[in-house]
Amino acid sequence: MPFRRLERVLRLTLALLLLAPPAHGREAVRVLVQSSPLAGSQYYAASALWSQIRIGDRLTLVREADNRHDRNAVRVDWNGHQLGYVPRAENRAVARALDAGERLDARVSRLRQDPNPWRRVEFEVFLLL
Repeated sequence: MPFRRLERVLRLTLALLLLAPPAHGREAVRVLVQSSPLAGSQYYAASALWSQIRIGDRLTLVREADNRHDRNAVRVDWNGHQLGYVPRAENRAVARALDAGERLDARVSRLRQDPNPWRRVEFEVFLLL
């Protein structure tokens, strides 16, 4: 999702939240930012950990601003193991959100046995409000 479009969605969501009465103890509101395939999984731990990964598992997004191949690089980890990256074509909005200190949550959304590594793991990134 382009960054400007993401900004519009976030503004609308924040406006709606400001109109809602406060609810103590409620869970954070999660806004889906993007759904992506996992890039580079064939080079990292995804294959070795495949049998342990489950749909819904939390993923950690790690900003790699000093990555020499991509200045918007965002690494995707599972339980302390690197699985791959947010795809280069889709990482700009996530990188900017992380750089701005936004709270993001990422989860495994799809797993499939596929010879194409780009189709094996899909994940979703949410903005927590």
